[in-house]
Amino acid sequence: MNNTDRQAALDYHEFPKPGKAAVVATKPLVTQRDLALAYTPGVAVACEEIVENPANAFRFTGRGNLVGVITNGSAVLGLGNIGALASKPVMEGKAVLFKKFAGIDVFDIEINESDPDKLVDIIAGLEPTFGGINLEDIKAPECFIVERKLRERTKIPVFHDDQHGTAITVSAAFINGLKVVGKDIREIKVVTSGAGAAALACLELMVDLGLPRGNVWVTDLAGVVHEGRQELMDPDKARFAQNTDARTLSEVIEGADVFLGLSAGGVLKPEMVVKMAAKPLILALANPTPEILPELVRSVRDDAVIATGRSDYPNQVNNVLCFPYIFRGALDVGATTITKEMEIAAVHAIAGLAEEEQNEVVAAAYGGYGVSFGPEYLIPKPFDPRLIVRIAPAVARAAMEAGVATRPIADLDAYVEQLQQFVYRSGAFMKPLFAAAKQIVREGGNARIVFTEGEDERVLRAVQVIVDEKLARPILVGRPEVLMARIEKYGLRLKLGEDVEVTNPEYDERFHQYWTTYWELMCRDGISKEMARVEMRRRLTLIGAMMVRLGDADGMVCGTVGAYHDHLRFVDQVIGRRAGAHLYAAMSILLLDDRTIALVDTHVNDDPSAEQIAEFTIAAANCMRGLNLAPKVALLSRSNFGTGGAASGPKMRRALDLIAAQAPDLEAEGEMHGDCALDEALRARVLPHSKLVGAANLLVCPNVDSGNIAYNLLKTTAGSNVAVGPFLLGAAAPVHILTSSATVRRIINMTAMTVIEANRQ
Repeated sequence: MNNTDRQAALDYHEFPKPGKAAVVATKPLVTQRDLALAYTPGVAVACEEIVENPANAFRFTGRGNLVGVITNGSAVLGLGNIGALASKPVMEGKAVLFKKFAGIDVFDIEINESDPDKLVDIIAGLEPTFGGINLEDIKAPECFIVERKLRERTKIPVFHDDQHGTAITVSAAFINGLKVVGKDIREIKVVTSGAGAAALACLELMVDLGLPRGNVWVTDLAGVVHEGRQELMDPDKARFAQNTDARTLSEVIEGADVFLGLSAGGVLKPEMVVKMAAKPLILALANPTPEILPELVRSVRDDAVIATGRSDYPNQVNNVLCFPYIFRGALDVGATTITKEMEIAAVHAIAGLAEEEQNEVVAAAYGGYGVSFGPEYLIPKPFDPRLIVRIAPAVARAAMEAGVATRPIADLDAYVEQLQQFVYRSGAFMKPLFAAAKQIVREGGNARIVFTEGEDERVLRAVQVIVDEKLARPILVGRPEVLMARIEKYGLRLKLGEDVEVTNPEYDERFHQYWTTYWELMCRDGISKEMARVEMRRRLTLIGAMMVRLGDADGMVCGTVGAYHDHLRFVDQVIGRRAGAHLYAAMSILLLDDRTIALVDTHVNDDPSAEQIAEFTIAAANCMRGLNLAPKVALLSRSNFGTGGAASGPKMRRALDLIAAQAPDLEAEGEMHGDCALDEALRARVLPHSKLVGAANLLVCPNVDSGNIAYNLLKTTAGSNVAVGPFLLGAAAPVHILTSSATVRRIINMTAMTVIEANRQ
């Protein structure tokens, strides 16, 4: 690293507080009662329950979600035997990855002990603390001894990631690489450089996957591993000894189909690559410098498929693809160990995901669009959020089938749904709504939803999920040739005319009816016959709205491109307001860490009157009830229960009176500050007899500026951009206008909502 990058790395580790991990309490500790429950005397009750039944430790403590990342620092990747203390930043990094990718808590433990038997005694004594143990950066052959003895002595999963994590990830790239080059695992020749813990674990797992042991040639610092060799030999390595006179990598590489490198940079020379078989698969995984750089391979072979351990080349083979999710699955079923079958299940789960279309999160993180399974994409990217919902259930199922699960999962489908929280935080909120939308589709209900920005990448990615999950019957407004090109570019599987209906804005036989209807609607508002014809072909939201009006679609989702009011104008012209509605408004829902909050109005009414506020507040409350949320309304102002000083104070008080008259059962209060809305204790000190009980969850802002600003600030700073909406209130048909910041998941969420509304109406 250059000096700038080195300093950046040091600053990252030091500021704003030293280290990368911290312990965070999961329970409140703010009152004397909290203290009495958390510690003495309340804690004694939990202790007694565990004495009575040790399995209760998983109910009353965090053990079931706690992993120990343990090392003695004797073989830190790229740094060698740096000792326990210096290895701590690496172990903290591992802890962060467990938490980030799988929600698993970690204590990192660095043990200053090189004797393997003593190390085993220390780690085995920690078994009551953890649900699983991840061994890290322990040198060979001690790592084999430590893991083997710990698995014999403990009844929790023990996993040496340098061995098995590497083996699983490499094996996934290996079997997918063979698919790409079109070779049979039973007929290939594999040559390795390196015979340490990682390399030998890889080879053993490849053998379990069907690779004949006799087809493997191993080389290390002493040359080819052959029968009769004494130097640098051990029983694990001896299993791959060949009866051969060859003594160097250059000799055994001839005719090889696969090169596996887990050794040192530069050991595979271009002239050796030339001697390999046609379409060689080269897994050069030494870090930071591979055994051979991809550009050197390309200089002598144009038919090679290459993977490295680096993120700046395609096909990065990275352990983070598997270890968080293997532990997630193992912990969730209370596995007593990690079996070979669980490892193989993880291999196939990783390999299978690579053959699916690329996720939008991956595309955004890596700036690589249009990548699909093939020579440049053998293995998923580490940030692919779907890894957890593929690997963890596969591992859990394998653990149950192997009989090592102490807490089997009865409903694996429900478990997969539960894991969606790690992929999309809106998952738990939307789960019942998705189920309702799927049922409507199954029963042939109103589920034809038109997407007016059909050519937009986010829309196409969302529609792929909608088709896969059977959430709606999508209609795309877009040019067929553009749609097909972009579907291919983004690696999607949509089939026009089969999975989705297409409305071509350049020509559709229905357009004569569409523009004449539009002209009839708008001829008294300055729209000429010619303008109606032109507008109908260039205004995509106008096309979608007319499809809904004339019954060619059941609902519409638009707004990912363009200004909100431009879309609303066409909705108003063609669809109009529902009976009894005097205005439109937009409600947005934020899914925060500790609460769900709706805000209204966030996009439409610049400075609404008290009457308008009352109307859209009641509409928003009704919409929330449809989402299984009990509305608790706070009318916000700079005035706090009559303190004055704000023009909005009298308006919000008047709105409260109107709401009380029109919807007396609605729990509402105001005018008030935002903190009083969310803090019941604070509100009670100001207004002892408030009608509002608990924290408000529907915040009504006095004008659109305050609503929009509050929504975007909360969404960005507290909500991690996790939102549902905006919901368009007051329209005569199920249509929703999104915003240019809409994510793929938000489009999917609003599609399900639109389907449900279409059937309610």
